Order: sequence, then structure tokens, then C-alpha cells
Amino acid sequence: MEKKTKNKKFIFIILSLLILGGIYGGFKYAHSLSHEETDDAQIEKNMNPIIPKVSGYIHKVYVKDNNFVKKGDTLFTIDKRDYQIKIEEANASLVASQASFEVAKADIGSASANISVSNSNVLSAGGNIESAKIRLAQVTNDYNRYNNLYKNHSITKQQFEQASSAKQEAENQVRILQQQEKTSSFQKSAIVAKSRVSDKQTEVAAANIKRAQAQLDSALLNLTYTVVTASIDGQVSKIDIQPGQLVQAGQSLFYIINNDEAWVIANFKETQLDKMLIGQKVIVKIDAYPDFEFEGKLASFSPATGSVFSLLPPDNATGNFVKTIQRLPVKISLNESNDPKKIKLLRPGMNASVDIHLK
Repeated sequence: MEKKTKNKKFIFIILSLLILGGIYGGFKYAHSLSHEETDDAQIEKNMNPIIPKVSGYIHKVYVKDNNFVKKGDTLFTIDKRDYQIKIEEANASLVASQASFEVAKADIGSASANISVSNSNVLSAGGNIESAKIRLAQVTNDYNRYNNLYKNHSITKQQFEQASSAKQEAENQVRILQQQEKTSSFQKSAIVAKSRVSDKQTEVAAANIKRAQAQLDSALLNLTYTVVTASIDGQVSKIDIQPGQLVQAGQSLFYIINNDEAWVIANFKETQLDKMLIGQKVIVKIDAYPDFEFEGKLASFSPATGSVFSLLPPDNATGNFVKTIQRLPVKISLNESNDPKKIKLLRPGMNASVDIHLK
């Protein structure tokens, strides 16, 4: 009797386990038809790198590890003395350029005045030549008339010689005035050429002023870059800089984490993607806070699997091929209806489990 009782108990336990296993298996099968789950997921937040725009030695650090900061707060300063000297150099260069420009303008004014004088001299010489030619014509007529009278012995030799001298004097006067006109024209050409050179010098001086002004503006801008401020509200990471340390422009020093916005990157197997669509409801559970449950939605799919973006992507065309299931990163955005205080508790890199409702 005892043996039969034990057999009945054993059979009852086996049947109970089979029934419970069947119920659980049926539940999981029904659940799998409308859900896709993975625990290969992590919290992500915007991590803003702090990168100085100028090189120099750290003067003072105003934040410590894990401090909360507001947008515009000073994080650290760089020794600004070198940049103040560059401003003084740029100022001196600007003053010198402006002085060169004024000198070039004065040369243009002087050249313009000289051109006016030359024009006046040329016009005056032309007028004098015309007057001299008229007088030459008159004395030439007198000479010809006196020459005929002298041949007829109607005048004395002295009168004839006076007429001849007057003619020669008038001819010499015309030649002198014509030479003066050529000299004035040559001087005018030289002055015009010099004026053109002065114009070019003025253009060069104006360009030098713009360049010096640009250098000054750049120096002033670089001086402002010696004060590094927070570009967003958030929490700083570990601070790895000390006063006196040399930092380079473009060097990433630490991060500011934006705690107001978070999302989840879940890596699903490629065999799970068949029924997943953008906009589907998602339930997210965080390993660090098992009592919290966040609602979200499927936001987007990565354009490639994670292995493609790895440092050494697989090349199946070489060696022996072993087919392995790939995972595709999927972005899940958290709904605004979630408690903001709970969102602030999340930290980038925390593990999470996601459940996507397919229906």
C-alpha cells in the first residue's frame, strides 16, 4: 500500500509540473507573438565634451568632480597674458597701417596739387607760344619789308640790322617757349605716374588696415576663449586638469552630461526585427532601479549592425565562414509622461531591459 501511495504522489507531482510547464510555455508563446524583449540595452544621454579653443596653461579650475553646473558657468581659465600681448601687437600694427594710409593720402593730395600746377604751366606755355608766334610773324613781315627797302637803299643799314635782330629774337623766344612746353608736359607725365603710384599705395595701406583690424579682432576673440564656460546645464564628469597644466586647442578634457534627456539603445538580434516598427510602445526597466518602469516608443533603427561599426569589422570573404546572428542597435525614446526626477537618476551606460509591444 505504501508503495502505491508513493507512486501516486510521484505521478501527481509529475502531472502538476507538466501542467504548470505547459501553462508557462503557452503563456510565453502567446507573449512572444506580441512582444520582443532583450536585456542587451543601455541608457544614453548627451555628453557634451569640453574642448578649449586656444592653447595655454591652466590658470584656475572652478569645478570639481561630479559638480552640477548651469549654462554660462565658468569651468576653468587659461593664462591670458600671452593673448594680451598679441592684442597690443595687433593694436600697434593697426596704428602703423593707419599712419601709412594717411601718408599715402597726403601724397595723393600733393600729387593732385602738382598736376594742377603742371596743367596751368602747360596751358600758360601754350598761350605764350601763340603770342610769340604772332610776334614772330609780325617781326618777320617787318624784316621782309626792311630787307626790300634796304636793297633799294631807302633805309639805313642800322635799321635793317635792328629788324633782323628783332626777327632772330622772336625766333629764339618761340624755340625757348616750345622747349619749356615739352619740359612741362614731361613733368606732368611724371607727376601723373607718381599719382598713380600713390593711389596704389593708398589701396595697399587700406588693405593693411583691414588685415591689422582682422588680426586685432582675432586677438580679442582669442582672449575671450581663455575663459571656458559651460554650454549647457548638466553634471561634469571627472576633472583631469590642474592649474599649470598645458592644454591644446581642440583637446577633449572632460564632459558635461545633460541629465534632462535620456534614451535607450537596445541591441536586438536580426531575427527579432521582422515585426518591429517605428512608433511601437516600449516598456523599459533599469537594472539599477528595478522598481521603476519607464514608458517609451521605438524611435529609429541603426543603418547597420553593430559589428560593421567596430574597429575591425568582420570580413566573411576570407578564412572559414561561421554564420553568427548579428545585432542591430535600436533607439528607444522615453515618453515625456515619465517622471523627470526619475529621468535625472539615470546615468549613461546603465543596463536596461526592454519589452517592445508589437501589437
